[in-house]
Amino acid sequence: MSRPALIGDIGGTNARLALVTPGEITPHDIVNLPCADYPGVIEAVQDYLQRVGATGDKAPQEACLAFACPVHAERVKMTNNHWEFLKSEVQQALNLAVFKVINDFTAQALGVPHVAASELVEVQPGKSQSHATRLVIGPGTGLGVAGVFPGQRAWIPLPTEGGHVTFAPTDDTERAIVDVFKQRRPRISVERVLCGQGLLELYQAYCTFEDAEPRLASPADVTKAANEGDTLATAALLRFLKILGDVCGDATLTMGARGGVYLCGGILPRLLDWLPKSELRAAFVNKGRMGAYNADIPIWVVTAPWTGLLGAAEALHNEEVF
Repeated sequence: MSRPALIGDIGGTNARLALVTPGEITPHDIVNLPCADYPGVIEAVQDYLQRVGATGDKAPQEACLAFACPVHAERVKMTNNHWEFLKSEVQQALNLAVFKVINDFTAQALGVPHVAASELVEVQPGKSQSHATRLVIGPGTGLGVAGVFPGQRAWIPLPTEGGHVTFAPTDDTERAIVDVFKQRRPRISVERVLCGQGLLELYQAYCTFEDAEPRLASPADVTKAANEGDTLATAALLRFLKILGDVCGDATLTMGARGGVYLCGGILPRLLDWLPKSELRAAFVNKGRMGAYNADIPIWVVTAPWTGLLGAAEALHNEEVF
């Protein structure tokens, strides 16, 4: 029996590692490791392989790891944690014959076609075109943006760093939010707003507007307080979803995503009850002459917990992924 391959989906906070049987897509032996507990990826993988008994003659010889940062160069530096490495050093240290490194939202994009319909929650009905780009976007520790296109032989990923485009306010409140955010940094990208920390800073901005002392200390606190009826937390959460609609609508136009929009990441599955109350859909279609274009495109929230691992398994032997 051939050895299993190593797959991973590594974000700013957690490293999700698993094994996959060659020729299959379903991950097994999934373990979630806090990145802060390890000096780097080599140590985290070695600990994982020890935990699941995949060492010695059972050690993987092939691996595909997805990282939440640009991965085009030999040196990879994580955007939202301290890990940094050379691809060749990792391959040598782990004794891998095949080592693919992809962006985490490239993995999300490649995983989306393998997600069951039961793990998609409809946000906007529409008609998706089968031979068209799908937009995959989602807030978590950062904001990931990617596309995926159905090629003749395999799914073709369209990697981007679209989370780092400049945030464009659309009304007086958002212009005031930018002014507050700029007290901490000179440039505001959409990722600065549409991530866990961004949700907390939106709440703090609303506190500034009302001359109130912030009493919440984490994104989870903001969500919990909104669920309990806190006015400022509710305003921040609804603004977060409205801005997400703006950004998704812009990315849809940029990418020509007639295949549909898939909202991924760890935040949105916790906010399903808020989506119908929010302006996400209205902002998504509020694109002037292109409003009708976006109004016809379906939007789903992906609730599958391991989409990135599915994508890493897909990428391992997908010839469109270098």
